[in-house]
Amino acid sequence: MNPIALRLLNQQLICPQFSEPAEVVNYMGAMQAQEYRLMRWAVAMRTKKPSAKAFKKAFDSGQIIRLHLMRGTWQLVSSEDYWPLLELCSAKALAVIKGWMRSNKISIPEEEVKQIREILIRTAAEKGSVTKEDFAQALAEKDIQMDDHRLSYHIRYAELSGTLCSGDLLPMKATYALVADKIKPCVKMDRDEALALLARKYFQSRQPATLEDFVWWSGLSINDCRRGMELLGSSLQAEHSGARQSTCCRTYYLTADCRTRGFRKGNYLLIPPYDEYLIGYKSRDVVLSPDYRHKAHNNSGIFQPVIALDGVICGNWTPFKEELQAEFFMGEHEADFQAEWKRYKTYQLK
Repeated sequence: MNPIALRLLNQQLICPQFSEPAEVVNYMGAMQAQEYRLMRWAVAMRTKKPSAKAFKKAFDSGQIIRLHLMRGTWQLVSSEDYWPLLELCSAKALAVIKGWMRSNKISIPEEEVKQIREILIRTAAEKGSVTKEDFAQALAEKDIQMDDHRLSYHIRYAELSGTLCSGDLLPMKATYALVADKIKPCVKMDRDEALALLARKYFQSRQPATLEDFVWWSGLSINDCRRGMELLGSSLQAEHSGARQSTCCRTYYLTADCRTRGFRKGNYLLIPPYDEYLIGYKSRDVVLSPDYRHKAHNNSGIFQPVIALDGVICGNWTPFKEELQAEFFMGEHEADFQAEWKRYKTYQLK
């Protein structure tokens, strides 16, 4: 087993199978979306012909939704998966957020939650897509003064209640809209169905991966994750690996329909920060040498844009520049990585 090649293929980072951004998000189950501008490239680079305009169209139409979900952080999910994943993950995400509030000595009584949510709903209903500044202005008009931090918690509460989700895509600022205006109601899944859905989408798109990786990524309990995997039955297969010196013996899981063909050497990838190629796993040493971990992310969870050659993280790059700015920290790099830079720049124009 070549875990790096398999991850590249099944994460759609090489030989992508999908044409539309919404197809990618639906296939991946959920994608980290911390960086508002570069989340677009994270999705687009997994399509056959990356296009910023295609991403915006899918986002504005509600095919792709951005909200705080797993681990209390920003995620992209498909409109199809929105309701089952919200039902499955909201309780744990809310517990995480309340933990952060306690650590910051912030307490929000239920009466305040109801009062503020009514104002958020009314503002979004009137304007369609609303920025946080619009919400702050609406509160000020009611003589309610609230700092940005506290308002953020109210918005997250509204997201996890199924009230607010992402609005239209702006160049720099996130917007919010009413879920009722963006996403159709759907038949409710039972918990086992939702666990199986999440497990299937995680392993199909991130294989080979471990149970510990799945627990980390989903933010669910280990028992829930085991249950989801168990529900997949024989379609999920275990393989033991301990050959690499940088890893201990681990049990990886692969789906019966794992993609195995299409890997070619000599390919560079310009990977955005918070991309699923790294953040989708608890253990990242398969593709990132522990000696250079600090080049990709710090202990506070801040991720940097990285370069991969044949799937191995080997450098950093700087987005939003006219010319490619790259700095390599390992390996020799005689191959031409301008082709990947051109793909990135062209995507911004399409």
